[in-house]
Amino acid sequence: MPYQELVKSFDKKKILETWPEVTPLSCISGVPTSSESSGDSDKEVFEGHDEEQIKLMDELCIVLDYEDKPVGAGTKKLCHIMKNIENGLLHRAFSVFLFNKNDELLLQQRADEKITFPNMWTNTCCSHPLCVPSELGINSTDREIDLNDLKAGIAGAKIAAQRKLFHELGISAEECPIADFQFLTRIHYKSASGACSKWGEHEIDYILILRAQKEITLDPNVNEVKDHRFVTVSSLKEMLNDDNLVFTPWFKLICETFLFKWWKNLSDLSQFEDSEIHRLL
Repeated sequence: MPYQELVKSFDKKKILETWPEVTPLSCISGVPTSSESSGDSDKEVFEGHDEEQIKLMDELCIVLDYEDKPVGAGTKKLCHIMKNIENGLLHRAFSVFLFNKNDELLLQQRADEKITFPNMWTNTCCSHPLCVPSELGINSTDREIDLNDLKAGIAGAKIAAQRKLFHELGISAEECPIADFQFLTRIHYKSASGACSKWGEHEIDYILILRAQKEITLDPNVNEVKDHRFVTVSSLKEMLNDDNLVFTPWFKLICETFLFKWWKNLSDLSQFEDSEIHRLL
């Protein structure tokens, strides 16, 4: 069966039956705690990896069906093991593209300590909304919101993006207010972290644009970010053509399909906003 058809075949019931480690949304109230993920199998899969990054593998991602509908909570470890990915497990992510007042794009090089895609260059910030009410798009005044509504997904992704911009790059919430994030679209992709890696990604990625009108204060977390730089269109194209540099698969896909069109139209990105899920599998 083609991979895309495999993923499409998983409804909520089948996902929960195939991966009993996934906590159904119906069992989550308030803020869930990390699922147990320790055991003998962890010793092998995490061997040689950074302790801080191993702890982050207990975070709870939002497990999805093919149409981006939340099914439950799965640990970051569960969602990123390549065996589970090959079997069709899918989760939610976001990617931030931050431009400064000169319309230069902030890139980061992922730290060597990262378990997935270490040492690779990528967009400003890419991570996962947690399976908690706020990052599912539920706010304190509207508990009746439909979690399957795209508006909820967008709201949650923006909150997660603000959290991770501070965690990875030290950018304060005051410098990246929620209202300044612009959602454009979603992409669905899959990739292994390396040719022989046990890790990978399979996610529906919410694309968020952030245009900073003032100077941004950066204080990168060295456990997350090895290097960073602002680039122009021409300097990014030079980097992409440099065989000595390695880029994350999702960033390369976005560069090949969308980024440079967006970059030419930063003053009017509304023309690129859509509710589609672009399948780049």
